[in-house]
Amino acid sequence: MQSQSLLTTMSGIQNSTNPQMCSVGYAHWTFTVVPIYVMTIAVLGIVLNLFVLMVFILHKKACTVAEIYLGNLAAADLLLVSFLPFWAVYAYRYYNWTFGSVLCKIVNVSILMNVYCSIFFLVLVSIDRYFALVFPLSHAKLRGPVCAKGACLLVWVAGFLLSLPAIIHRDVIHHRGPNVTKCTVDSPSTTTLIDCMIFIFGFIIPVSIISFCTVKILKALRNRISEGLNTQKKDHKATTLVLAVLLAFLFCWVPFYLYKIPSVLRDRHILTDCTSKYILFISGNIFTYLAFFNSVLNPILYVIVGKNFRSKLGTKSTSFKI
Repeated sequence: MQSQSLLTTMSGIQNSTNPQMCSVGYAHWTFTVVPIYVMTIAVLGIVLNLFVLMVFILHKKACTVAEIYLGNLAAADLLLVSFLPFWAVYAYRYYNWTFGSVLCKIVNVSILMNVYCSIFFLVLVSIDRYFALVFPLSHAKLRGPVCAKGACLLVWVAGFLLSLPAIIHRDVIHHRGPNVTKCTVDSPSTTTLIDCMIFIFGFIIPVSIISFCTVKILKALRNRISEGLNTQKKDHKATTLVLAVLLAFLFCWVPFYLYKIPSVLRDRHILTDCTSKYILFISGNIFTYLAFFNSVLNPILYVIVGKNFRSKLGTKSTSFKI
């Protein structure tokens, strides 16, 4: 996800065009629909991810490796959704930022760290499933709690370091003409740098790893079935979970990255007509906040459907044990 576009996509048509030539007045509905949607995502995300974390923290048994990763994933999602109400108010005020420079940076950091950390934790989950199903008798140390906690620490550090350019260059900018205050990055070169970093480290590399692990897992499951092993029911549920992990991410994030192709053409002044800019403005709203919805899907798909999680709640379930 691109930091500049992620945080200013909704007002991007205003930032990248001459407001005297192209107006977003006919897209007024976005300034009422978006705040309600974002606030809904924030409330659902806070409740679901807090619920997940409380179950993991308060349960007497030590967390498994998968639960360590999923608990940190819930923490990353909680970090994002906790600051989304500020963005909902920002959208409601027609993207006039009134919360000061510090919160401008903090809200941006919460979003960027979620972008990086959440997908990195999904990579760790995929690798853990890869070792568990493809090499069940080896790599025991790599699948131990100590290594898992160390890997999570590295993910948080990496997420913070990759967010530094946006932390440094994002600030409050006052526009005298329309008399509004924006929380944005004013340097196009910095925006391009942040965009490239997120696209490479937050999308291309993680998805490649997840895809590799998924293919290997599915191949191992097919081999087990073809060999007549009496694990077909469990294998089917494992396959369903692995596909859900990958498809949920692709469903929420790929549209946003596809949207970036024409948005770059707009920023490079190749797409200059108002109709194209209006379409990009609307699609930017939809795809950006579809990506936010992933923070609500994560606790449902990766934790709540797990047998271990349900057993911690004291309920009986025959679902696949992550």
